[in-house]
Amino acid sequence: MALDFTDQQPPRPPGGVGPRSVNAILWRGAGYVVLALTALTMMLPFLWMVSTSLKPLSEVQSGHFLPQEWRPENYLEVITKVPFGRYYFNSVFVALWVTFGQVLTSALAAYAFSRLRWAWRDRVFLLYLGTLMVPGLVTLIPNYWVLTELRLINTYTVLILPACFSAYGTFLLRQFMLTIPASLDESAEIDGASHWCIFWDIVMPLARPGLVVLAIFTFMGNYQSFFWPLVMVKDEYLRTLPIGLLFFDSSYGRETTLLMAASVMAMLPLIALFVVGQRFFVRGIQLGAVKG
Repeated sequence: MALDFTDQQPPRPPGGVGPRSVNAILWRGAGYVVLALTALTMMLPFLWMVSTSLKPLSEVQSGHFLPQEWRPENYLEVITKVPFGRYYFNSVFVALWVTFGQVLTSALAAYAFSRLRWAWRDRVFLLYLGTLMVPGLVTLIPNYWVLTELRLINTYTVLILPACFSAYGTFLLRQFMLTIPASLDESAEIDGASHWCIFWDIVMPLARPGLVVLAIFTFMGNYQSFFWPLVMVKDEYLRTLPIGLLFFDSSYGRETTLLMAASVMAMLPLIALFVVGQRFFVRGIQLGAVKG
């Protein structure tokens, strides 16, 4: 005789949602709440900066998060009080050239360290990578002396050329290029392709996510660079945004509202860059972290 177990199953609640489904929904909702609170906590400094940029100076120490008196004129005052447009142009101009130069030189070096076979390759790479352990302040005086002898101080060249070479960028792209199958190089060599053709037509397109990640890191790091332009540049027409913002925080007084307004405007290119390159950024991190 066949046994029927249908009567022994627990009855389903109305709507077809079981206990497990309810628990899953609750856990998922709790996860969303935790993520939202974490995101809000991380955004608080930025929100405070935007709020302060819209306040009069008398309300900075009031303790109110939102302005009691809205003052959007702070942004116009920043532009008229200092040559903010010139600072903006210098920062973007220098950061773009540094990004182009560093991505190109790092890609060439990464190709040599990952795809070419030559004597002492790995040992030279470790020696090159060891330069990351040398603090920048240690080499500041020798670099300043060399650039002074070359008569490059107080020029755009001194802001661009030294930053076009990066051991970190070479390491990042080398690890990424190691994930590209070597059989592609061998097939191209059989067809008569040169190393330059393999590099430019095969490796570079496949390494695009890693290149975009390096470009984002390089642009953000150089755009926010403070110490190097402070030492190497004297004339006002060559100053970048981080140096120009010192005008609002000097020994004569701190204009917090104008400083925050200038900081908000200075952050706009970084936000736009991350939004545009976000999908490449995430993909590059995921693929570059795994060596095939």
